[in-house]
Amino acid sequence: MHTEKIHIRPADITELDAINHVIELAVMSWPLPERVKRLSLPSYRYDATDFKALEVVVALHDRDIVGVVAWETADPKETPVEGPALLLHGIYVDPAHYRRGIGRLLFREAERAVHAQGHEGLLVKAQASADGFFLSLGMHRLTPEDPERHYANRFWKAACRD
Repeated sequence: MHTEKIHIRPADITELDAINHVIELAVMSWPLPERVKRLSLPSYRYDATDFKALEVVVALHDRDIVGVVAWETADPKETPVEGPALLLHGIYVDPAHYRRGIGRLLFREAERAVHAQGHEGLLVKAQASADGFFLSLGMHRLTPEDPERHYANRFWKAACRD
């Protein structure tokens, strides 16, 4: 893991182009058909409205944005505790910086927000190819009680209490 040169900080709305560039690079690296990636990419990009609803944090390497994480308050009915939680919108890392611990650093930032805001835990709705990553971070797969209502690849991690 090579995280010593990575700086984590809140994103600025003026960085939307750089943020969306990282998201595009990440999405286009997913193991999905090219057409699926191309058609779904617009739904992953952020805009100015998203900055009003989401907390967005970036990872920088030599002043370049190489990773992005975003979260918002989860619908309590979506969580296993039916209480206050954060919903992780995504962790995106520039593929040129994979395997350097950046995704883990960004995940830890979301965990800090869970703790700082007094939430019960962190909910993730992930791509199937990200299952191993989220399981390695101590998340637990949630089985959908109602497959028509719940996203198939959901994960939960309860907040650590001191």
